[in-house]
Amino acid sequence: MRRTLFRAVFLAIAIGIAACNPRVDTPQIGVYRAVLRLPGGDTPFGLEVAQEQQQYVLYLLNGAERTRVSNVQVANGELTAMFPGYENSLRATMRRDGLEGSVTLIKAGGKEQVIPFTAKLGETYRFYPQPSTDNADLDGTWDATFTNDQGETSKAILLLEQRHDHVTGSVMTPTGDHRFLEGQVRGDELQVSTFAGGLAYLYKLKVGADGALAGDYWQGLASHEKVVAQRNDAATLEGAGKQTTLRDSKQPFAFTFPDADGKPLSLSDPRFRGKVVLVTLGGTWCPNCHDEAQFLVPFYREHREQGFEIVALMFERHGEFAKAARAVQGYRKDLGIEFPTLIAGLSETDEASKALPMLTGIYGYPTSILVDRKGVVRSIHTGFAGPATGRHHDDYVKEFTEEVERLLTE
Repeated sequence: MRRTLFRAVFLAIAIGIAACNPRVDTPQIGVYRAVLRLPGGDTPFGLEVAQEQQQYVLYLLNGAERTRVSNVQVANGELTAMFPGYENSLRATMRRDGLEGSVTLIKAGGKEQVIPFTAKLGETYRFYPQPSTDNADLDGTWDATFTNDQGETSKAILLLEQRHDHVTGSVMTPTGDHRFLEGQVRGDELQVSTFAGGLAYLYKLKVGADGALAGDYWQGLASHEKVVAQRNDAATLEGAGKQTTLRDSKQPFAFTFPDADGKPLSLSDPRFRGKVVLVTLGGTWCPNCHDEAQFLVPFYREHREQGFEIVALMFERHGEFAKAARAVQGYRKDLGIEFPTLIAGLSETDEASKALPMLTGIYGYPTSILVDRKGVVRSIHTGFAGPATGRHHDDYVKEFTEEVERLLTE
């Protein structure tokens, strides 16, 4: 009897909530506070729904970044979207004052990671509706150590910019960065997050009595690490992380892989002969690879007439060629890529290393290999400092440009 009464009350409450927030046939135009639910808690990001040329589009808002999502469908009270360059997607029921549904991320082996999603129209705060006025000063550079659940440690650098309670920045690691983070500090507690269609990041850190930051970091539903950081304006990642090298510098760097249409392409083909070639290792699932591609697309157009070529070796989530090819074709289209993209294998670094046995190993994506006009490997670099890292990105672009232009003159 008691259980029946409970069910009746619960049903009445659910009906009441639905009546107060009914489904609608079209999304409400405006800015939303979107939230993904990770194991560490709410992971917010900004979301704008707009209408452009009779079509609905979304903008994902994180710090200075506005990621445009044009592949949006509205039908039967639902909104669905494919995030540009990814296989990841959003599916949500449209309600009068918001959206509710899930974001699906494609992970290793093609497995789906489904994350609960909600968005509330008209809310623009990140974590706290009311800002606090008495907050710790976190502005600056922090030397950090990450420890995963297996006890393994790695180095990182926190780049934080603070205005009152509002905090933006990024986290640099030996293999890339965590893109445009945004959040708030409340007293001595800091929360920052980001989601731009690729990976979802959440940080919860607290200032200790010694002035250090300590807390937790989550990526998606399965990755968690402890974080400890000390303020250090001279923090560097030099010497941190494993570095890819050639096993034998006297042996030629060579490979043959198919493109998305199944046509094999080799580094020894006439297209690349006598040219400076950048071989970049990445995948459509990798946000830093997206950042690198968005830099390389205009760089390639500017330098290819001088004898510069790029070939991207794509290590995908799918072992089945047709699925990997579809992912790469979407990536090419969405990012405007004109240089070759070859299907090289699976994304797991051990599997990728087997595909290129002349290298000592692949330790992160992207990894870039610069080959001169004689076919000699001149440099290998792991990771990419994206736009979210500010001057570090500018330094990378400057050094890369100078190196390529020097090789072109040889």
